[in-house]
Amino acid sequence: MAFSFKPALRKLGLAPLKLRWLLIAACALGAWSLLHAGHEAPSAPHPGAPDVAKQASAAGVAAPGSVSRGPASAPATAAAQKKPVESALFGLATSNVIVNHNDTLDGIFRRLKLRLSDLASLRGLPGLKARLDSLRPGESLRLMHRDGSLFGLERRLNEAETLKVVREGSGLKADVLQNPLEARPRIVRGVINSSLFEAVGAAGGHDQTAVALADIFGWDIDFVLDIQPGDSFVVSYQELYQDGVYVKDGPIQAALFINQGRQYRAVRYVDPEGNAHFYTPDGRSMHKAFLRTPVEFTRVSSRFNSARLHPILNTIRAHKGVDYAAPIGTPVRAAGEGRIRYAGPKGGYGNVVEIDHTRSIVTVYGHLSRFAKGTRVGQHVTQGTVIAYVGMTGLATGPHLHYEYRVNGVFKNPQTVSLPDAEPIDARWRPDFLAHSAPLLACLETPLGSALVAR
Repeated sequence: MAFSFKPALRKLGLAPLKLRWLLIAACALGAWSLLHAGHEAPSAPHPGAPDVAKQASAAGVAAPGSVSRGPASAPATAAAQKKPVESALFGLATSNVIVNHNDTLDGIFRRLKLRLSDLASLRGLPGLKARLDSLRPGESLRLMHRDGSLFGLERRLNEAETLKVVREGSGLKADVLQNPLEARPRIVRGVINSSLFEAVGAAGGHDQTAVALADIFGWDIDFVLDIQPGDSFVVSYQELYQDGVYVKDGPIQAALFINQGRQYRAVRYVDPEGNAHFYTPDGRSMHKAFLRTPVEFTRVSSRFNSARLHPILNTIRAHKGVDYAAPIGTPVRAAGEGRIRYAGPKGGYGNVVEIDHTRSIVTVYGHLSRFAKGTRVGQHVTQGTVIAYVGMTGLATGPHLHYEYRVNGVFKNPQTVSLPDAEPIDARWRPDFLAHSAPLLACLETPLGSALVAR
């Protein structure tokens, strides 16, 4: 049913023409109000009314209609979750990078599409180049960036120092933040029943101290073959704590090891040039010029023998070295400092490396699976450098390292040959060494009663 305004208008006494002008006036008034509304200042909040902006800020969210400059709230959608973490102040993307083997900062910048000019600026800062180029596989780097520009970088240099780089008005600035470690002296005593690791653990020590003990005395004692039940040790070192929490063991200060009734003592000394080495109480180096064994092995599969039955040729043939059984790919290290004179295949040796050393000594490493990068004829190597990897090339029935030690062309038994010492304490520093080492060595003799551990 149609509805007509005319009866209502008659009751109000309004003619249609008058109504039309009233409608036009109302529309004009509404348009004027809308035009001027955007220029009015916001009214002050009523006393006692909640401040929405302050409440939103305290809650960590943006107030309605405002731009958030605080920490971003959790993303609401799956698409938002894929976006980089935003910086509270600048809206920066944050990339946490785990350093891979052979990674460089240059390569990381390229992967993140960051400006290499920023990297050049970083390296130009005083003392920063060395702190940036010595990346360690597995460590974490934190980079803050926007539109290809670097705004921040954090790298933990060690347990006590963190490198922090920020962009300021004048450019990039670097600081090393200090979080010092607290050193707590400790002495651990133990008796070996089965293994050094078990004995150190039973005495309350950590595996890294067991490894350090083996490293110190490893030139005199074969910790795989020579250790006997009843052998004992005393070791003095420091435990390092940060904010009351244990971090790691510090370097050993002094140690005593008794192997089959024979006593070995060692003390750590840092010379005035900053070099740290272990010496006997009279100043002879604990290190030898050669490693006793150049590979971590599971067992000796064949010893030095002048009349061995060859397992493949089935003939009596002298075995002029020692075979160390180890998985394929186990690193093989140079036994001493020298120069590579041969690296390649050689008959029954398979892949082999030969190294010339001083004093007419030659070491030979056979049956290798492959050579390490940089292993080539003429290359100078230092003791402990990885030169190759265990294999079973040539005449070999299983994966192992065949190791030979020759003096003036004469084959010597690597397990029993007398190894030449490294350099003794410098005569200039001998008085300081004796004064420094005396109290450290005295700690090893302090009786602890029935206790195995002294803190």
